[in-house]
Amino acid sequence: MPVWESITSSSPVEILKNIVDVLLVWFVFYKLITIVKGTKAVQLLKGIFVILFANILTRYLGLDTLNWMMEQVLTYGFLVVIIIFQPELRRALEQLGRGRLFARSAMQEEEERDRLIEAFNKSVSYMAKRRIGALISIERETGLSEYIETGIQMNSNVTSELLINIFIPNTPLHDGAVILQKNRIAAAGCYLPLSENPFISKELGTRHRAALGISEVTDAITIIVSEETGAVSITANGDINRNLSMEEFEKQLRKVWFGGEEQVTSTSFWKRGKRNDG
Repeated sequence: MPVWESITSSSPVEILKNIVDVLLVWFVFYKLITIVKGTKAVQLLKGIFVILFANILTRYLGLDTLNWMMEQVLTYGFLVVIIIFQPELRRALEQLGRGRLFARSAMQEEEERDRLIEAFNKSVSYMAKRRIGALISIERETGLSEYIETGIQMNSNVTSELLINIFIPNTPLHDGAVILQKNRIAAAGCYLPLSENPFISKELGTRHRAALGISEVTDAITIIVSEETGAVSITANGDINRNLSMEEFEKQLRKVWFGGEEQVTSTSFWKRGKRNDG
């Protein structure tokens, strides 16, 4: 076989160079995909693949007129692609010029984190001031699919406006929990398991018990806004931090969600609960 003969006749250095060459090509393609992911370029690329497939099919079936049209599209399509993809190409060149093209994934992740934190800050602050009850669970390593299935599927971007609208009283989705999966709102109106811990303070209602319950069986982070008092709380790893100011809320959420310093437990439920229950 020619390919096998070519491999066996090559020196180890040439084989290594070819392997590195192929890996670099795949890496470049991967980075290009991460650049266009989530932009309109994805849909345009699908259209290009359809045209390429149609060109091959018309040539195979002998449809000369249609094949000629496809050839013309492909011939002049290069300029069209440059015009259509101009924003994406400019962004990629800017990243390359700043030496940040290959660090884009980390940069995008940091920007997405900041966007999510801002959305939570705005929505939680709005609901806390107006005493609008809310329950938001964030999936981490342990999957929450079984709880997502109990609610209304959404698969929506996280925005403060959408979170507020979901929990407005007397709306179809306000009763239940919102669950985030892969930084998107997977579902609303979900049912979470209630905590069965006997040491729970009597002053905690169903929302707080549900938030504690999901934190006891998964590693999810849950945000609670009390409908009675407007107090903001966060549960994680079977613990709850209550009556947080907005500054404390953001700091605590960043710690338990994105890592960093250890979770602050000076206002933890277990300490308060045991004191309240004697």
